[in-house]
Amino acid sequence: MADRQALDEVVRFTSDLIRIDTTNRGGGDCRERPAAEYAAARLAEAGLEPTLLERTEGRTNVVARIEGTDPSADALLVHGHLDVVPAEAADWSVHPFSGEVRDGVVWGRGAVDMKNMDAMILAVVAAWARTGVRPRRDLVLAFTADEEASAEDGSEFLADRHAHLFEGCTEGISESGAFTFHDGGGRRIYPVAAGERGTAWLTLTARGRAGHGSKPNHSNAVTRLAAAVARIGAHEWPLRLTPTVRAALTELAALYGLDADLDDPVATDDLLEELGPAAALVRPAVRNSATPTMLRAGYKVNVIPGEAVAHIDGRYVPGGEDEFRATLDELTGPDVDWEYHHREVALQSPVDSPTFARMRAAVEEFAPEGHVVPYCMSGGTDAKQFSRLGITGYGFAPLKLPEGFDYQALFHGVDECVPVEALHFGVRVLDRFLRTA
Repeated sequence: MADRQALDEVVRFTSDLIRIDTTNRGGGDCRERPAAEYAAARLAEAGLEPTLLERTEGRTNVVARIEGTDPSADALLVHGHLDVVPAEAADWSVHPFSGEVRDGVVWGRGAVDMKNMDAMILAVVAAWARTGVRPRRDLVLAFTADEEASAEDGSEFLADRHAHLFEGCTEGISESGAFTFHDGGGRRIYPVAAGERGTAWLTLTARGRAGHGSKPNHSNAVTRLAAAVARIGAHEWPLRLTPTVRAALTELAALYGLDADLDDPVATDDLLEELGPAAALVRPAVRNSATPTMLRAGYKVNVIPGEAVAHIDGRYVPGGEDEFRATLDELTGPDVDWEYHHREVALQSPVDSPTFARMRAAVEEFAPEGHVVPYCMSGGTDAKQFSRLGITGYGFAPLKLPEGFDYQALFHGVDECVPVEALHFGVRVLDRFLRTA
């Protein structure tokens, strides 16, 4: 079990990493190197030989390998990103890069997304170095740049240019899983991610006849675009249950003593209603989605522009991309073109694997009152890029959270923070899992 020093170190490491401003504003505006050097120093102190890798100066990744005791076992990738989304200090009750520890809570940008997990990994590795522990299988540790934007300088660069560092890896774990979800009725659910919806960020372009705003114009680009955006925003996508989501609904229905006729869309929608707050764990992943987010057109009120542009945040369930494309073709119509601005694959991982069973057992050892269920993330992680190497990804960054702590709302939110006790739980669970994984 992780020692007392590991519990102290995970708090210090989280705070230290938060104080290193690695804000990723997109378009290459970020510098992860100071955080990468910090992580590399901790790994070196634990007797490892970290490698620092850059595609672009200052956009640094760290990779290290721990040799396991069973040379016949496949390796496991354990990865976390070092960059964070922007934070406006004036909106926060504490400075977002203070890393302040107050009232048993660590405050700052990255506290849950995801410098907490980075710190947990470093604390476990440090504890193993002190006690001589080695895992069963090789572990490849990766701390990445650029996850909060395109991943071009991070996991994509590593997968495309440094695949040899991940030799033997067949599975991986990273963010957004094994956190406490309180359902409001006394149940504590620990969702472990075994899938991700695909990413489809779109650019819509409508073209028409430019002209004077005072004259009739039936080829108005703004009108054409607005009609297409309205159709997309109002579209009701059909239910599409993947194996991961089916498993999640089946386990949740059993937990609540409900019937689960998952072959009947009406009955499934009824089940989601009956699950109450717990439905939030599956509702975002039962359908494709397309959300209008940006509009751009014109330069003067009395001039009809010849072009109008919109951006859509699209997501599709595993196996749902063909339907997504066909539906967008229909919704945009003949007067609006669309193309991918950014596209990444959907992922699905087996929930009956030995690795998932070991994750479940590790959580239940330290949270015996908890109920572990699989779920599919509505968004995406670096697991998408690492999947190019044949690595099956899971979301497993364990945190035991108090009731009323809105974990999901803190992702990219104001006053991001993590309880000290949650970090302690995470280190214990991660230590238990990684020893035997």
